[in-house]
Amino acid sequence: MDLLTLEHFAGCLNETFMADIQGLEAPFVLVEAAPVQATLPGAQRTPFSLLFHNGSPLLFPQQTFRMRHPRLGDVGIFLVPIAQNREGFVYQAVFN
Repeated sequence: MDLLTLEHFAGCLNETFMADIQGLEAPFVLVEAAPVQATLPGAQRTPFSLLFHNGSPLLFPQQTFRMRHPRLGDVGIFLVPIAQNREGFVYQAVFN
């Protein structure tokens, strides 16, 4: 796949990405895809941020997850847990 951009993910809002976590699959729902207000001279893409929600009561550590989506295929996404709510945890990925 070419360099991932915001446009790749914008059409996937509220869709599930399945993450491979030690041989088990965990669903992460993409709840936000937004540009990041930053200017990086010579950048190959406009920076953007993704927020995913996972309903597991377990907190997964920050790491690169191999995630599968029907249209995007398999992609490695570095997720960082940033919040907890009643339904689980919110994770963020930032692409520079």
